[in-house]
Amino acid sequence: MKVSVTSEIGTLKRLLVHSPDSGLGKVVPSKAQDWLFEDIVHLDTIRKDEYDYYTKILLYFLDPEKIKGKLTEIDSNQNNREFYKPEHEHFYKSDKVIELQWLLSELLKNSDIKTKLVSSVCAIEGCTYRIQNELLNYEPTELAKTLISGTSQERQLLFAPIPNFIFTRDIGITIKDHVLLNKPAKKARTREALLAKYIFFNHPLFADYTNKIIELSDSHHSFLLPKEDDERKITLEGGDIMVVSENHILVGVSERTSSEAAVKITQTLFEMGLMDKVTIVKIPKKRDYMHIDTVFTQVKRDVWVMLGNFSRKAVKHEDESAVERILEIKKEEKIKILQFHRNNPENPISFESLEDLLVDISKTDLQCKTEVRFIFSGNNEFPYSAREQWTDSCNLLALKEGVVLGYDRNDKTTEAFRNAGFTIIGVKELLQQLENNSITIDQIKDTFILMPSAELSRARGGFHCMSMPLWREPIN
Repeated sequence: MKVSVTSEIGTLKRLLVHSPDSGLGKVVPSKAQDWLFEDIVHLDTIRKDEYDYYTKILLYFLDPEKIKGKLTEIDSNQNNREFYKPEHEHFYKSDKVIELQWLLSELLKNSDIKTKLVSSVCAIEGCTYRIQNELLNYEPTELAKTLISGTSQERQLLFAPIPNFIFTRDIGITIKDHVLLNKPAKKARTREALLAKYIFFNHPLFADYTNKIIELSDSHHSFLLPKEDDERKITLEGGDIMVVSENHILVGVSERTSSEAAVKITQTLFEMGLMDKVTIVKIPKKRDYMHIDTVFTQVKRDVWVMLGNFSRKAVKHEDESAVERILEIKKEEKIKILQFHRNNPENPISFESLEDLLVDISKTDLQCKTEVRFIFSGNNEFPYSAREQWTDSCNLLALKEGVVLGYDRNDKTTEAFRNAGFTIIGVKELLQQLENNSITIDQIKDTFILMPSAELSRARGGFHCMSMPLWREPIN
């Protein structure tokens, strides 16, 4: 199986996903923020009316044989979701749109791995010896479901769910033909990292890449550091990593990724010869932002979507003076950007604004001859810029260059895409056009595909978050 990512916008050929499981339906208000959710979500709506369209469009672009001609059959019985559920025999089982739970259930057929993984999970979750032995008697498909949802086959909650597992971007990132595994900052994601580690190191799908998996180790004295000394601890989530060209990677320092991790990543990639340039983008440690992919993502070589707070152009606040605007931006929205080069790491280059960096990537790394354009969250109008960034207007997934998925609720951002010359189409309409052959994948250009999002957006993650690309075609 091929693993290779050298850009954010090359045609997507293979990715890891995880469809919403029953654990999402067990998030309670008192634990929502501990489990990194802002709100509780309605599971059936997410599954049936929202995420299933994500699965369908991914399959149409990446593995059309699994979906073409089957839409009517799938949609005719809304109570039958076997097509989407990894534990059912009629699950779509694509090796292009790869479901993590499916991989885990296959991995657990190995009795040795099963014993080790169950023991590891029970250790970090504080399970009793009796529960550990009970889990070892589960069938692989049921055990995989339990390890993710926290719910036993008797429907008892054994340990906390891991609702963030749908955000597969954060478990790791593909850098060329290597995979960098995460080190989550929050305890709620510890089990995710453990499951991902076992899958990447042990599943036959990745057998050719086990010597190309990068793990960041803590310093030998890290356990002595006080809890508040977070910057000296190595924490990393994939939403803070972007491979923007074959030899250039961006590393975010954010609420979830520490400065120490950024340093370690830079040193590691330079020593391995994987990258010539590493740009560290330090953003405010605010829940609003979380990762760098919540404030910008790439659409085309010469088009980016971003939050106007980090722009040279100030966000347009109604009835606000220029002085008030500048003072607010300087106080709250500081960003620091340093670019390190492998052949001269002692002399980094600094960028004054995010726009300057993104223009440089387009011009220098991607050899764009055209003017670099920016599409702003909320059309750069207050309060829509902040409202729509909160619901992931900047967190878009490129299926191929110029064709991106985003939430339908971000009206002003959609308007900005339309003004920039993009075709706007709802996913339901597009799927019908693909199904009746009135359009082909190759004919879809410069298109913003609107995805239903009433419940998904409550989880604070867009489609960039809900994807871990394993293979993108190189851009010319």
